[in-house]
Amino acid sequence: MKRQGILLVVILLCSCLAAFPQRDTTKRSAKEEFKSFFPPPVSESSPQFKAADSVYRKTALYTYGLDQAVFYHAYKGYQYLLSQGKLSNPDLLTIADYSQSSKNRRLYVLDMKEGKVLFNTFVSHGKNSGIEWASDFSNSANSNKSSLGFMVTAETYIGGSGYSLRLDGVEDGINNQVRLRNVVMHGSKFVNYERIYERGTIGNSLGCPAIPMSDHRQVIDKIKGGSCLFIYSNIEHYKRSSAILNATFDWPVLKKTAPVEVKQTSDSTSRQL
Repeated sequence: MKRQGILLVVILLCSCLAAFPQRDTTKRSAKEEFKSFFPPPVSESSPQFKAADSVYRKTALYTYGLDQAVFYHAYKGYQYLLSQGKLSNPDLLTIADYSQSSKNRRLYVLDMKEGKVLFNTFVSHGKNSGIEWASDFSNSANSNKSSLGFMVTAETYIGGSGYSLRLDGVEDGINNQVRLRNVVMHGSKFVNYERIYERGTIGNSLGCPAIPMSDHRQVIDKIKGGSCLFIYSNIEHYKRSSAILNATFDWPVLKKTAPVEVKQTSDSTSRQL
């Protein structure tokens, strides 16, 4: 009787084990086990990279100190906003490269139709983002920090900082509060070469991309009314969370053109063609 009971228990255990699917013990690579949520890095042989590279070389941005990888991000986002019908002033692309020191002329206004740099000048970042280097960013009111990402230029107005340009952030959770925060482009007498000579760096803002007084009317009048503004820094969290930088979409491929020579001016504040 005892033997029959033991046999019955063994039979029941075998039946239970058979009911569960057997685990596949075949070894898998880490890439197979953990697939990335983001598109793979762009290949330099891809049509998209070649298109961006063509514009980068035609505008000779390498002579202005703008890294090619930064331009690729800006160009992709510009093309994305074009594909979504977000730009009513599509001939211009403005890049504020906050991965550079604020002592550099790190604002670039590009004529995408003609393939040339229109302005290259200084631009400030928020005082709570850092002093010379910007490293901390926010989408929150009263943070006194800059916001990253893609924005669309809007209307002009006369305010406490004089002639200014409203901005609309188009990246939810990253910069969609810039209008409510009154983050605008305006002129500043603390953003120029003279300030760097006196203090070692330009002045900081309360979060606005402020530019030299000598340039601000020309720049604002050029880019206002629906052009693309891209504010960049080499922040991994932004690059991973930006839906625009990680978007998959069809964008035009341009024919590669030879680089053109860029003339330099002697203006101490900005370079303009």
